[in-house]
Amino acid sequence: MSQPSAPEVPVPEPVSPARQAWRMFRAHHAAMAGLAFLGFICLVSIVGPYLYTVSPRDMVWAPFTPPGASQYILGTDYLGRDLLAGLINGGRITITVGLTAALIAVTIGVTVGAFAGFFGGQVDNILMRITEFFQVLPYLLFAMVVVMLFSPTIINISIAIGIVSWTDMARLTRGEFMRVREMDYVKAERSIGARNAWLIWAVILPNAAPPLIVVAALAIGNAILFEAGLSFLGLSDPNTMSWGRMIGDNRPFILDNSWGVTLPGTIIFLTVLAVSLVGDGLNDALNPKLRHR
Repeated sequence: MSQPSAPEVPVPEPVSPARQAWRMFRAHHAAMAGLAFLGFICLVSIVGPYLYTVSPRDMVWAPFTPPGASQYILGTDYLGRDLLAGLINGGRITITVGLTAALIAVTIGVTVGAFAGFFGGQVDNILMRITEFFQVLPYLLFAMVVVMLFSPTIINISIAIGIVSWTDMARLTRGEFMRVREMDYVKAERSIGARNAWLIWAVILPNAAPPLIVVAALAIGNAILFEAGLSFLGLSDPNTMSWGRMIGDNRPFILDNSWGVTLPGTIIFLTVLAVSLVGDGLNDALNPKLRHR
């Protein structure tokens, strides 16, 4: 008489790393709140000017009108311009500068760090000396010089911020490449004749990407603060409106028009905080050692 067979235990389906990372990110409530706020800011910056058609440059009411004292709910600045229109339209410029500058910094940093970490030796020494040269420069002063040498346009401001903000990304990329290049799968690819370009961009970089993604996300917040600092000092595009320029324009009248400074300052603070929260969530989601923290 045959013995009854044991019931089969169902084998769980494997979960892809991307889905697992997204599940861990969703469990980070602060990061989800930051992502929702960033989505709201981006939506308002893109759609808002078409729904709220008041120009941020037009003098629409008496100067120094406080919030709630007129039909312009956030009040007006020292010239009588609508602050709500300035916040809506300025968000587009500020976020664009932040994204563009962060992209430039990440591109330079990843390229320099990848070559230094992969090739090592003399290439590493030369690239790290260049990195140290940029690292010891006062970032704000160097960016001011670049902007003042050229016209203070949005493109030039983004480039100036990007070329002074890439050193941390370069050092992190170098360290990750030096770690990953010694892995067995990289040696296996090399043994079958893979070219250096393939090893750098198709083999090592995807496996070194998680910490780089976190730093890239935080670089956006740093670029937004950098743009606000340059605009506060008067180094902004006079033909555009940004949150930093709103602070800089209203700074001399802060005693009479405090809301003209605090409103854009609060928006900048909340946006950078949201970016930091998203970066923290990405750190937990992409770092296996922190997933069960």
